[in-house]
Amino acid sequence: MVLVLEEFRLQSRFCAEFGSRFTSELLARGADDIEAGGPVAQLIDGWQGNPRADAVSLRWAGALHAAALTGRDTALAAEYPDARGDWSMDRIWPAVIAFLQHDDAWVRDFMRSPPQTNETARSTGLAAGFMWLAQHSPEPFHLFELGASAGLNLNWDRFAYAYPAWRRAGVAGPFMPTEVRGAPLPPWRDIAIASRAACDQNPLDAANPDDRLRLRAYVWADQTARLERLLAALDLAQATGVKVEKADAAVWTRRALAGELPQGTSVIYHSVFLQYPPRDVRDSILEAIAAAGARTSPGRRLAWLSFEPESVITGQPGSTRYVLHVAAWDEGRRSDVTLAEVDPHGRHLTWLV
Repeated sequence: MVLVLEEFRLQSRFCAEFGSRFTSELLARGADDIEAGGPVAQLIDGWQGNPRADAVSLRWAGALHAAALTGRDTALAAEYPDARGDWSMDRIWPAVIAFLQHDDAWVRDFMRSPPQTNETARSTGLAAGFMWLAQHSPEPFHLFELGASAGLNLNWDRFAYAYPAWRRAGVAGPFMPTEVRGAPLPPWRDIAIASRAACDQNPLDAANPDDRLRLRAYVWADQTARLERLLAALDLAQATGVKVEKADAAVWTRRALAGELPQGTSVIYHSVFLQYPPRDVRDSILEAIAAAGARTSPGRRLAWLSFEPESVITGQPGSTRYVLHVAAWDEGRRSDVTLAEVDPHGRHLTWLV
């Protein structure tokens, strides 16, 4: 129980730092209830697994948000930020306790699945990486995304961006408000994309109402702009027919990059994913990428684009930064460059090269 309590407190601080006063206050009340031995404590008593790795507090918060979004609990729905901008945790908390007391089994069932956010604002960083690659690599591009959830960021080139130099007419995709700092980003160019593929251990379907609800529920309830971007990206994924394959990332990577690479540039990429697989799976993924890079030949290149904690990508001990990093192979020769420092929620990006 101590570890769960610590996880609730830690996530409460994180949510405050990332601009969600609502979720921060909700998790703080949940932590207080755990200490008091209340309904939250009873709900998570005996949690199997690592509470921090499982993000148990966010699973709990997601269940409550799902109940509010669907009107499963009318009292909760009436007080949540989705219904009223003048929300108050003093009004919400009694509704939370009442809901937990009469719908405990439903909350437990919802919490079985891990959180999936599919944060579309990270696409500004990914797009910047692709624009940099386009200056140095042959087309067409072949896209392979790991840990893709519903595959929303497979459509990064169909999104609209706040960065002034990237303004394009007639873009129907969601609007990405990322603030760009530092040096200018590479200019936008329309890249020829020959194929798009993705995998996830638990893929979600943009056309499935239950999957859409789960993604909506994990957006913090007071962050309406994030929710609007998510809904627009889901609609786009449904319209473009994006599908994500259910597979182990290491097995899928080996299969996707097996044999001779196609003409152009194959890009395997991911965002805030690589920190989650077990070490042996992570090592297997990196080995498969390196082996494919060693087989590159004239006109058949490979790039690995990652939006991850610096400590995971470069092994920088103690670093708390998130970075956009690219490794590229040309005829077996590897080159690496850290392109940008990035905010994990895509709020801002500092271009470094």
